[in-house]
Amino acid sequence: MCDTVVVVGANEAGDPRILFAKNSDRDATEPQLLEWVPARDWPAGTTVRCSQLAIPQVAHTHAVLLSRPYWMWGAEMGVNEHGVVIGNEAVFTRDAVPEVGLSGMDLLRLALQRSASAAEAIAVLEGLLDAWPQGGAMGHEDRGFRYYSSFIVADGREAYVFETVGSERAVERVVSGARAISNGLTLPALVSHTKALHTTVAEAGHRRARMESVAAGATGAGDLFRALRDHGAHDAPCYRWHNGALSAPCVHPGGLLAASQTTASLVVELGAGEPRIWATATSAPCTSIFKPVRVDTPLDLGAPGATPNDSLWWRHERLHRLVMRDHAARLARYAAERDATEARWLADPPAPAEAFAEADALLARWTADQPADGPDDRPWYVRRFWARRA
Repeated sequence: MCDTVVVVGANEAGDPRILFAKNSDRDATEPQLLEWVPARDWPAGTTVRCSQLAIPQVAHTHAVLLSRPYWMWGAEMGVNEHGVVIGNEAVFTRDAVPEVGLSGMDLLRLALQRSASAAEAIAVLEGLLDAWPQGGAMGHEDRGFRYYSSFIVADGREAYVFETVGSERAVERVVSGARAISNGLTLPALVSHTKALHTTVAEAGHRRARMESVAAGATGAGDLFRALRDHGAHDAPCYRWHNGALSAPCVHPGGLLAASQTTASLVVELGAGEPRIWATATSAPCTSIFKPVRVDTPLDLGAPGATPNDSLWWRHERLHRLVMRDHAARLARYAAERDATEARWLADPPAPAEAFAEADALLARWTADQPADGPDDRPWYVRRFWARRA
């Protein structure tokens, strides 16, 4: 499950100001990494191997910064050198999804590498859907999990919602205010395809309304940091037996029917100049810190995989799992310092390497400060979920 939002407004000079944010919600054991892919020219006749299909490559691909599950070719969200940003998420439909095809993540990466504007990215997506089936395995713990996708596509001038069911699609230009997608079809041309039970368990309508509410009026990245950390009417995750804490943008697992977790988060400020990009590069934005990144500045954050290692994602995951035992009390040990650090960076963004080095030092200290045992206030089914994945 995921929540993606775009906020369209204007700055003090009346120029467009577009804010983008996404929580990528996937399996709790599925690390997500930041990957920098440079621009490149390709010889005629070259093919590109996506998750399952090899398709013709274009003559030139743009530089991109991607946030992708470690085992996928495609990405959940990303930004390219021209300031085009895209986020995608699953939609649950009554229509059969082919076993082999381009996944929504493949479509996202291909569109970013082949477009210089949001409108061009929409055209690329439409061309790909006309030429190739959409589908393939997209689950981590359940590799048979398949779905169609919806997207938010934006640049510094305009933003779109793009929803699909197979090769069918519908487009909406976002004119003003906050517009979110949260695992449910919303455009009139496609809503009749909705698979009601799955969409209801995913709380698509509720999460979309919540995300649009908390993002409304956002004027900068800090407002969207808070939106992605939102737990609904509660300061801490509120669990239910069927879907864990899936009723708010900051998602935590443990439900018996649905068990997604936010595994990466991204915020982008778009306008006339270079976009300002902020990423956690870790799970759970409520326990993480947003750090500045750039499309043209690669960083070595380690290579996370299914087995815990010393990559940034897994080092933060140790802190995250300690905090979740007693969320309110344990997060209070460092939340004020985290917020003050982000406020300082928002006012005067440091170089990405400098920010990540400072964040690493904070992460090590915050983790060391967490008790190894103590109260665990989560429901039994959540404790069992984590015990099975220990």
